[in-house]
Amino acid sequence: MSPLSAEELKAIADRWIEEGWQKGNVAVIDELHVPNFVDHAADARAADREGFKQGIADLYAAFPDFYATTEDLVIDLTSQTVTVRWTATGTHRGQFMSVAATGKTINFTGIEIIRIENGKIVERWGEWNGIDLLVQLGAFSLEG
Repeated sequence: MSPLSAEELKAIADRWIEEGWQKGNVAVIDELHVPNFVDHAADARAADREGFKQGIADLYAAFPDFYATTEDLVIDLTSQTVTVRWTATGTHRGQFMSVAATGKTINFTGIEIIRIENGKIVERWGEWNGIDLLVQLGAFSLEG
């Protein structure tokens, strides 16, 4: 088990973003994640590979034109992690976070950290601004 190079880590992260977050291809998760993958930001989903795939499927059911753009990609060779700061857009066409489809176009941001061993993603941490998203969907207002 030798550490991967920066180029190898970047290639895995790029494919993960392009296939999973830009195309909604859940099949790539089986290719890129180990069977015992742990999602440390699973919310109400199972914190495993199947739960992560369900999260992507649910996202695309709610926002069929969802598209994430990588703004920054930072590689830590010591920990074999890749951090991705992204922005995303999508049109709300299905229920999401208990909010019925609104037809509104949303814009939001987030950060993903993936840890890779032997060419496969073993762990993920993710943060995104869910409150801002709910405000954009009209679920509630931050004003008085």
